[in-house]
Amino acid sequence: MIVSCERFASLTAVPAPPSPDRTWTLDAIRRLEADFCRSADTHLIRVELPATPGITLYLKDESVHPSGSLKHRLARSLILYGLCNGWIGPDTMLVEATSGSTAVSEAYFARLIGLRFIAVVPRSIASAKIDAIRFQGGEIHFVDDPREVYAAARGLADASGGHYLDQFTYAERATDWRGNNNIAESIFAQMAKEDSPEPSWIVCGAGTGGTSATLGRFIRYGRHATRLCVADPAASVFHRYYDDPAIQTVEGECSCIEGIGRPQVEPSFVPSVIDRMIAVDDADSIGAMRAISARLGRPVGGSTGTNIVACAMLIEEMVAAGQRGSVVTILCDSGLRYGDTYYDDGWLAARRIDWRPAAARFERFLRQSA
Repeated sequence: MIVSCERFASLTAVPAPPSPDRTWTLDAIRRLEADFCRSADTHLIRVELPATPGITLYLKDESVHPSGSLKHRLARSLILYGLCNGWIGPDTMLVEATSGSTAVSEAYFARLIGLRFIAVVPRSIASAKIDAIRFQGGEIHFVDDPREVYAAARGLADASGGHYLDQFTYAERATDWRGNNNIAESIFAQMAKEDSPEPSWIVCGAGTGGTSATLGRFIRYGRHATRLCVADPAASVFHRYYDDPAIQTVEGECSCIEGIGRPQVEPSFVPSVIDRMIAVDDADSIGAMRAISARLGRPVGGSTGTNIVACAMLIEEMVAAGQRGSVVTILCDSGLRYGDTYYDDGWLAARRIDWRPAAARFERFLRQSA
């Protein structure tokens, strides 16, 4: 039998019917993409600094995502990564080791595609985050030592034939840092018509390292002069590792700032794309958090305070050098999740966190008039 070229092309162009699992996977991806299309981009808030004329601070407000934090982007990327790699199917239980916000977002997306989700969390995390995980349909598995979350999450996934999402390994590779509406692309697009459209600095924290990797890579890919600063809790290992790669763990009490800082270097942390790291005491983070919350008229979380401390330091250095420009940082989540921790003076006093001097200092930095 002789088949014409045209007939052969039409025969080979017809794809084979997808298998039942492939059909489910394609529909799960469609659901995630549909959710993305229903969601607008997050706001970029301009904060005037009358005491430092010529320099403007901007906050990328990630708290307005449907699941309430910066981790919404990461959770979506991690689940898409698992789906497209064939690791997640219609009966796969999803498991994550987390300090809370990532689990809230992952629970949101797991429910969207009809999968069971278990968050392995330290017992010390804010109760409002536990409530939010459960509200999104997630389940909780507590551990007493934050360092135990990794092994416990992997063990749960292995025992059930589930998938350990493992944000600390996959965060830096699950996000397309060249575009796809990642946070870096969004920041530069929103800054385009501002007085200083190319920021002098972008400041973020590091928990997994995924956000700093995305920002740092995009800055280089776009050939921007912008520099990247990572604000890190003083008790964290990341800033130590940045200065000395031989230091890969720290002992002792962990920072109280949830979502950023780690006791061990995580695989997704990429120091080579970072221009500077600033270590921040918890008291300064809480004080700056209270000050920026008062300025905005709504509460923000502790990691946002950590970012503000680093921004203030960089802006003061710019002023001293006679520089003008813009600094962009991330408003990571709402302070409503921390009503029984960072906004509870008794809770802070019990931990001997004297935040009031820092709050006064940052109120002066943010004051409405020079």
